[in-house]
Amino acid sequence: MENLIFSLNATVPIFLLMVLGSFLKKIQWIDDDFADKMNKFVFRVPLPLVLFNDLATVDFKEAWDTRFVLFCFGATVISIGISAGISCLWKDRSIRGEFIQSSYRSSAALLGIAFIQNIYGTAGMAPLMIIGSVPLYNVMAVLVLSLPGGEQKPDKKVLKKTFKGILTNPIILGIAAGLIWSALKLPVPYIMERTVENVAATATPLGLIAMGASFDIRKAFAKIKPSVTAAFIKLVGFCALFLPAAVHMGFRREELVAILVMLGSATTVTSFVMAKNMGHDGVLSSGVVMLTTLFSAFTLTGWLYVLKSLGLV
Repeated sequence: MENLIFSLNATVPIFLLMVLGSFLKKIQWIDDDFADKMNKFVFRVPLPLVLFNDLATVDFKEAWDTRFVLFCFGATVISIGISAGISCLWKDRSIRGEFIQSSYRSSAALLGIAFIQNIYGTAGMAPLMIIGSVPLYNVMAVLVLSLPGGEQKPDKKVLKKTFKGILTNPIILGIAAGLIWSALKLPVPYIMERTVENVAATATPLGLIAMGASFDIRKAFAKIKPSVTAAFIKLVGFCALFLPAAVHMGFRREELVAILVMLGSATTVTSFVMAKNMGHDGVLSSGVVMLTTLFSAFTLTGWLYVLKSLGLV
């Protein structure tokens, strides 16, 4: 019972904030435009500050873990390959690109940081997990969405835009600034520290409320079979495959929770935006986002309960 309570305490507050966002949308206190702007604000300001603050105040050598980053990178590469193989089961080739992207692309920044903060009080290993996975998410998304079905192909202009987007990604910039600050052993003045902490504290509640306000369960049933398959792979399949490997390699506590989030958190809303921008209809992507967001409350709790029961987190 103690392990179950621990798991529920870690996951339920996160998803209650999303329920609140959905409720505020229903009573029309939040509309789609406001939720979209809130999402952009959280992505561009508080989330990068969370990562900067956690990294700037620790020793650089202690914060960096090459083995962990390489594991996250390798697991992401294999996940993409598995998703690509399974996508061949669908006769409709136009949905394969969206299927692959929505099967592997996690909401690693927002949900990952919220999840780990709720357990340990800091972003923990989330910054290094993001370094190992998120840039690869973006590059591979361009390639897989260029499969038949999209109108835009990966020419030099598209690839250049993608790499520029990675280099100017606020999350990546926040991590880089924090690591540089730590490596140079620069002091953090009290006024700066308190200001950064106050702004960073808004990241989780605002981001989760905005995500909840963007939720529309009707979209999940538009292409139900591929959507359910992708959601199952995202929430259950990759965790079942890679968590035992992570445990075998000796990852524990914050490391293991970060890996769990990378593998089994909801598909990011960005996958829908990118699919639309590259000529796809986005129906499958939005469906997977809705399903994974809804059911990750149960699957993440279940996975965390298993890890806690085994004394791994």
